[in-house]
Amino acid sequence: MLGLLVALLLDKPGRFYNAMRSVFFTPMILSSVVVSVIWTRLLDTDGLVNQALRALGVHQPPAWLSDPDYALYSVASIISWQMLGFCVVVYLAGLQGVPVELQEASSIDGAGPIRRFRAVTWPLLAPALTINTVVLLISAFKTYDYIKVITNGGPGAGTTATIAFDVLQTGFDANHVGYASAMAVAMLVIVGVTTAVALWILRRREIDL
Repeated sequence: MLGLLVALLLDKPGRFYNAMRSVFFTPMILSSVVVSVIWTRLLDTDGLVNQALRALGVHQPPAWLSDPDYALYSVASIISWQMLGFCVVVYLAGLQGVPVELQEASSIDGAGPIRRFRAVTWPLLAPALTINTVVLLISAFKTYDYIKVITNGGPGAGTTATIAFDVLQTGFDANHVGYASAMAVAMLVIVGVTTAVALWILRRREIDL
């Protein structure tokens, strides 16, 4: 949803909007490990984020990465921040494929901006929605490097541990290679079934539209 909102705001001609597109896509070219290290420093107890909050009068800012109530949301926000650029690019490609004639015809018929988006733009963005949903779904299942660098599965017992993290921890740290192989096969089945169901639902939506 955030990627779609940003894409709608940047779907305009001009150097400024071209520059902003580059700004939003820049995190995508960074290594996930680099992104994790940067945000670990920023969200540390004495990091820039908490220093800014203290400057604004917050005496006890949250422990973003060491408090079980915040850690999972912090990691999810970091991943979303990096993947935002990918979603924006895909939605921008879809928006630029919307025929101008349809927009003008709906405007002449009296449709406002919201009505034009619901009746014209959103249905034609169905392929872009399919791509973003499937890619992000698979990426979420195989998330490991962020978890390893930022929280190592903690705080506590597996607060931020993902399936891929558990598989690699079992295979390499605990040295249970056979068990980890069985977990990986189960993960493959789960990812395959989930992706197939998502594709089936989204492609049916494309046909219905």
